[in-house]
Amino acid sequence: MNITADIRYIGVNDHQIDLFEGQYAVKNGMSYNSYLISDEKIAVMDTVEAHFGEEWLQNLKAALQDRHPDYLVVQHMEPDHSANIRLFMDTFPEAVIVSSAKAFAMIGQFFGTDYAERRIVIKEGDTLPLGKHTLRFIAAPMVHWPEVMMTYDEADGALFTADGFGKFGALDVEEPWTDEARRYYIGIVGKYGMQVMNVLKKAAALDIQMICPLHGPVLKEDLPYYLNLYQTWASYKAEEEGIVIAYTSVYGHTKTAVLELAEALKKNGCEKVAVYDLARDDMAAAIADAFRYTKLVLATTTYNADIYPFMRDFLSRLTEHNYQGRTVAMIENGSWAPMAVKVMKTMLEKSKNLVYAEPVVSIKSALTEQNRCEIKALADELSKA
Repeated sequence: MNITADIRYIGVNDHQIDLFEGQYAVKNGMSYNSYLISDEKIAVMDTVEAHFGEEWLQNLKAALQDRHPDYLVVQHMEPDHSANIRLFMDTFPEAVIVSSAKAFAMIGQFFGTDYAERRIVIKEGDTLPLGKHTLRFIAAPMVHWPEVMMTYDEADGALFTADGFGKFGALDVEEPWTDEARRYYIGIVGKYGMQVMNVLKKAAALDIQMICPLHGPVLKEDLPYYLNLYQTWASYKAEEEGIVIAYTSVYGHTKTAVLELAEALKKNGCEKVAVYDLARDDMAAAIADAFRYTKLVLATTTYNADIYPFMRDFLSRLTEHNYQGRTVAMIENGSWAPMAVKVMKTMLEKSKNLVYAEPVVSIKSALTEQNRCEIKALADELSKA
């Protein structure tokens, strides 16, 4: 696939995978992107996941048209992008690796050699001339590993962004970009908002005509839309008004309370109400929507003098990704000693700028008329703009 006259896509699609990084469901697979820049010198941008080495090598050789690559630019050392470094270096013995010092340390760890005789170590601001194309390197530490470098092609205005601006899903499947990009960003990169903001500031000074990530499609149109979304995600702001209700329920009483609350919210005119059963629904989607919307309801049972494990997992993921600046409401259930609210608030202590909505609904076993009145009052409170 030609991206420009001189830049060609040589990546692969993976429909064998069910869980990306062992935890994110990817029903439409994944793409592992790699690119070839052809000029007086030829640069290959990253490799692909280990199982697709031969397919990738065939794509590369077809794009080379009997020429030989001069450089392999390694932007990110995560194995879904770096696993075929040895295959490349063995196949093209005259080629040189271009990467950061931290990446070469990782290359040594993964492959037992750091290719000391066949490497160029680059840092922020360094350039690599290919002919009419010049590659300029941009340090992007912790987006989302410490060695990451992004690359800007000054001739075509192409920004190669490593895992930035990626999304779940293979490229041979049509699906909207935003939802799967959000789920990807929050899960993979979301902890590092400050570092993403730093890279966005650098990107603002560039004349970007296209964004070439290591997962997902090349972005050429409506670039302000994608950049603004990343600005919102990196600053931990909500995208839009809405309410997420995340719950666990053992015997159905907590679920009943949740469904009654959701119905009351809809009657009050709340159009965006997303309900997640944390034991059954996609946890990553629940996390992504918690960051997407302005308000969050947590509903769970007291369990072993703690909270139900799926809710504990949910809150752990929220806090490790710097959840902040939202309104949070709580529903608890416990037959003899309800203490879920206390546990949940303790887990959220490190989250900044949370506002707790009242009333707290505390159920003892099954819903009472008083609980139903509290649910209605909570719906009224959450319905306020």
